[in-house]
Amino acid sequence: MAATPFTPLVCVIDFHHQRGPEIEHWIGASPESDPTAENDWHLLPYMALPDGAHQSEEEFSYFSLVHKGNPGGKDVVPTSVFGISCMHQIDSAELLFRPEDVTRSAVQKAVVAITDKPQGFSALRERLSVVTRAWFAQRDFRSVEILQRFQESLVLDGKSHEDERDQFFGLSLRELLHTFKWQTLVLLKCLLLQQKILFFGSNCERLCQLQFSLISLIPGLVRNLDDCADPQMDRYAQTVTKPDSVRTSDRQSLLAYVGLPLQLFGKGSIFGPYTPLQQLDMITDAETKSYVVGSTNSLLLQQKDRYCDLLVNLDEDSVTILNPTLKSALSLSVADRRWVDFLTQAVVSTWDPSDPSRPNTHGYAGSEEFIRLQFEEYLIALLSSTKYHQHLSKTHPDPKALLADIDGDPASDFSITFLEKWQQSENYTLWNRTTDSHLFDIVEPRHPCAGGLTIEDVQRRLAAQVSELHLDERFNQTRDVVGKRLADGREQVTSAFNKVWADIEVMREAQRVRAEEARANAPVTTGEKKDGTATATARENVAAAGQRAGAYLSSWGSWAAEKKKGWSAAKGTGEGGAKSANAIAHENWKPRIGQGSVLDKPSTADGNGPGNARPEKGRTRAGSVLEKATPAVAPAEKMIEPPRTTPVAEDAVKDEP
Repeated sequence: MAATPFTPLVCVIDFHHQRGPEIEHWIGASPESDPTAENDWHLLPYMALPDGAHQSEEEFSYFSLVHKGNPGGKDVVPTSVFGISCMHQIDSAELLFRPEDVTRSAVQKAVVAITDKPQGFSALRERLSVVTRAWFAQRDFRSVEILQRFQESLVLDGKSHEDERDQFFGLSLRELLHTFKWQTLVLLKCLLLQQKILFFGSNCERLCQLQFSLISLIPGLVRNLDDCADPQMDRYAQTVTKPDSVRTSDRQSLLAYVGLPLQLFGKGSIFGPYTPLQQLDMITDAETKSYVVGSTNSLLLQQKDRYCDLLVNLDEDSVTILNPTLKSALSLSVADRRWVDFLTQAVVSTWDPSDPSRPNTHGYAGSEEFIRLQFEEYLIALLSSTKYHQHLSKTHPDPKALLADIDGDPASDFSITFLEKWQQSENYTLWNRTTDSHLFDIVEPRHPCAGGLTIEDVQRRLAAQVSELHLDERFNQTRDVVGKRLADGREQVTSAFNKVWADIEVMREAQRVRAEEARANAPVTTGEKKDGTATATARENVAAAGQRAGAYLSSWGSWAAEKKKGWSAAKGTGEGGAKSANAIAHENWKPRIGQGSVLDKPSTADGNGPGNARPEKGRTRAGSVLEKATPAVAPAEKMIEPPRTTPVAEDAVKDEP
């Protein structure tokens, strides 16, 4: 039986607001044929429009399909083909032609390219993105000429001579190692054990690309995925033959001789980079023993124990082993850890966030090609050591059958527990049957980092474990939390002190008011008149003092005016003679301040000045200016004091000089 040559196809998927995703039309298929019905591709619309795709302007999805060939043909076997979709959305108001069934504000469509050569997906992805953008830029989906030309170019590419090298552009192993570090080797070993591996992430394109990056670590596997779309297909195992010769100078010949690629997706296995929920019945089928699938739906994440043995959460960049029987088999040996730490360090030390695909030194160490060759060397050494391990188990008593430069069993550096688990897998059985038993005569059976545990291994392991704790990040988080708590505490303490001081001020004010009330209610001494405003505040006292000072100055002005008249009369009667007594008194008078009154009145020679006026009993020294006694003013007003209120005896008043 021969596989039918596949012609690349292009189709358009539309999201209808009532019917959901559906295929609008095919480009490249004959008018009388329907690829959907012929190949049972009824889940294609759900693969092309992944869950959550509407949240982004552009989204890509990668998936696998079963191509059944021409139903009426003979000797036709099913094979796997691969689709890549580019989803875009546009505001429906921007369309030049708006169909009647478009009722929502945005239109979502996906352009899908289907091919049988997944090794060219990286370059195809770039072309598909440009074509989809150009088609949407027309704003009229009735014109599909751009898509027709794109499909014709895919057909021409398939007929042209293709380079034998795998096209890994866009499949970043540097990102894989930088993200998962030593767990990258755990993923590879779990892949060899053919377990159920689930990739979960909200970014569908990254989800699919990391899966392709992982399987591309097996040399030649991306080119040999003909049986990966359905667990019933097993064509590779039925057609593979055992090589009888090898050219060590030819890389492809050497890889084929050692049994690469390993057939990881044969009977009972599935590879679905993006698997919608509608395909759950296939991955949970009893005939499905292993798979590598990806999902953006959190429902699978919630039931991870049911659906997978190992979970890769890309949103958290974590790898979780859910099957307890795998933990010992996937535990890395000392040599394994030394080797993967070396690779990780080569990537981390040359990491450039602005260009993750190449080292910042622009050198070979840490590059994509460097990483691929290191993994290729590791796998070849693993296969050779496994054959030598079998040889030792058969000829252990005979020292002549041992290799002179190999000490002990080199397979122990790869973990004997892992080898025992791997020997139970389907791909090991096929590999062991189709490879020479003396591979170790061609390839040295030695781990790339063979050797016992050294102090450098312990130091490197401790350093790696400390770095995995993310102490710097946790310290920064703790520092931020502590700083926030200190700021909150400082605010609380400040507010508490402010409240205490406010309470103290209120208490002091209450005490002051009570003291003033007590003084106002105290008995008045003999000769004093009771103040009618006993409860007046300090502000009222200041105002009263100002009024008294104004009245005093007004009285003094009246007295001075009267004296001026007297001086004028005296000048008229005794002009040219001696000065009158009033004139002499006017010249000698100087006001004195701060001796018990606001302004002590000037004294005159005739004793009629206000300063020498003897107060009557019961009257103040201010005479007729101030009749009532007032309490003392606040200290701030001491420069202008009210007149004394205490009665002064007549014999205590002395004439001022």
